[in-house]
Amino acid sequence: MDAKTGFFYLFSVVLLFAAFRVITARNPVHAVLYLMLAFSQAAAVWLLLQAEFLAITLVLVYLGAVMVLFLFVVMMLDIDVDSLRKGFWKHFPLAAVMGCVIALEMAGVLLGGFRLIDAPHTAAMTQAISQGAQYSNAQELGVLLYTRYLYPVEVAAVILLVAMLAAIALTLRQRKDSKFVDPSMQVRVKARDRFEMVKVPATRKAAAVDAAAATAQEKSA
Repeated sequence: MDAKTGFFYLFSVVLLFAAFRVITARNPVHAVLYLMLAFSQAAAVWLLLQAEFLAITLVLVYLGAVMVLFLFVVMMLDIDVDSLRKGFWKHFPLAAVMGCVIALEMAGVLLGGFRLIDAPHTAAMTQAISQGAQYSNAQELGVLLYTRYLYPVEVAAVILLVAMLAAIALTLRQRKDSKFVDPSMQVRVKARDRFEMVKVPATRKAAAVDAAAATAQEKSA
């Protein structure tokens, strides 16, 4: 067994363990951290398969943005784990049936084997192979995205921008049950409007207070 095969089995074992811990961890934060570990191991497997673009995308998009967002949301929300576990056995039969169906489908695909066919080569790939140059998947994918599929990429970027702005607009809307502070009013505030000097009479000395108390006791006696 060479080093590449050994790393493949190592990443696969860690990936399966992390995926199992995602669904068995009792703490939601721990489950999110295990999911981040699973994504990192999947990216390593993609690198072994010479799919550099997919590995980098998995790290940047999921580990760098989505999973960090999930982690902050889980940490900021007060999730009642006990209430979520109450309906576990109620939905367990349906979940078990779906899990068995997915397992049977995956077993059918894996047991059937994979047919090794020659992938279609583009003109640049064929020329690079014929000249003995090293072929780059990321470079070829980048050329396709920004030449042949330029307009779909731009449309997808606009859709994502609109979705981001809509999420910000829905989140930052003014509600009656939330406190709202106007930044322009904070900038225009003056110190004299926030601070006021109040004159307080000086307190009497302790000796004078004791003498007055003694005089009052003698009069009452």
